Amino acid sequence: MTQGAGQGPAVRTATLRDFRVPPYAQAPNPAHTDAYGTDYGSTYGGPYAVDEEPEGYTPTQRDLPVISRGGPGDTLQVSVQPGPEPRPAVGEGLGPLFVVGDVHGYLDELYAALAEQGLIDAEGRWAAGNARLWFLGDFTDRGPDGIGVIDLVMRLSAEAAAAGGYCKALMGNHELLLIGAKRFGDTPVNSGAGTATFQAAWLLNGGQKADMDRLQDVHLQWMSRLDAIALEDAHLLTHSDTTAYLDYGSTIEDVNDTVHAILTRNDADECWDVFRKLTKRFAFRDEGGAQAVRELLDAYGGERIVHGHSPIPYLLGEVGNESADDDENSGPVVEGPHVYADGLAIAMDGGVTMAGKLLVVQLPLHN
Repeated sequence: MTQGAGQGPAVRTATLRDFRVPPYAQAPNPAHTDAYGTDYGSTYGGPYAVDEEPEGYTPTQRDLPVISRGGPGDTLQVSVQPGPEPRPAVGEGLGPLFVVGDVHGYLDELYAALAEQGLIDAEGRWAAGNARLWFLGDFTDRGPDGIGVIDLVMRLSAEAAAAGGYCKALMGNHELLLIGAKRFGDTPVNSGAGTATFQAAWLLNGGQKADMDRLQDVHLQWMSRLDAIALEDAHLLTHSDTTAYLDYGSTIEDVNDTVHAILTRNDADECWDVFRKLTKRFAFRDEGGAQAVRELLDAYGGERIVHGHSPIPYLLGEVGNESADDDENSGPVVEGPHVYADGLAIAMDGGVTMAGKLLVVQLPLHN
């Protein structure tokens, strides 16, 4: 079944050639399951290196108009077909809502996907007025320019706020991984299955030396302030497809405050435990998946969960891992988000690391 996704005012269709960036980073490392049997997922990114946010910019401000949800449907993959939908002018209320799946350092692909939806112009600047844009985490690792992705998201956050919209991001497990690798390095942590280190886990899961070399305090501060969970237009936004968020609070505010407090305490074992729990996946995929979604919706509100983390080819059982040795020419075709769990969950990780697609779509999706 297909869904139409709104698009902004007519702009020239951009291509990757329009957005060439210097090849700062080395080629991606192969990704693995680590030596402790943990399957690591994603993170997110941040704004341009600015010292101050625009006046009135509130990174965690939540406006919650209620929308109705379409009825449950069978497991399906949604093909997004752009269609005209004018954006409200600044001052006319909230604009349309867009979400972005896992980016993992693929900066060129991100520029192209945002331009295709009319969210940025040919110069890569915010062009969507008071539209709302949420990134679901995992900005770095595996791809060639994770810090460039963070810088872009930070910059768009400032530009969108100045235009009456906003660009926000959730904390993914790769953000936690990068923060931990920088802060704690080879300090041993109790992984629950022996001794581990953030540095080793980061390298095993696609950590890029060029990203670490260019990582600055402004990036660390921005990542550390990201929320773990959010509610927008009856969509519960999370990075990971897990119920582990329930371990950190019974409300959205409690979860975010608890995670922020753990990062502030700067305890390696505590940070590792958050990373480990938010790396879990597939809670919504199999038998009992719809009930797991309902547990989160009952606790935090919303009518559907929208998440990244688990690539859609994983959820469909078409690919077993994210190894860089996979034949790119034989990779699964991802056309759009994957709706499953009785229509209650929307997966947004198109598998860009395995020759899939970096997804940027407008919500709501209708069955």
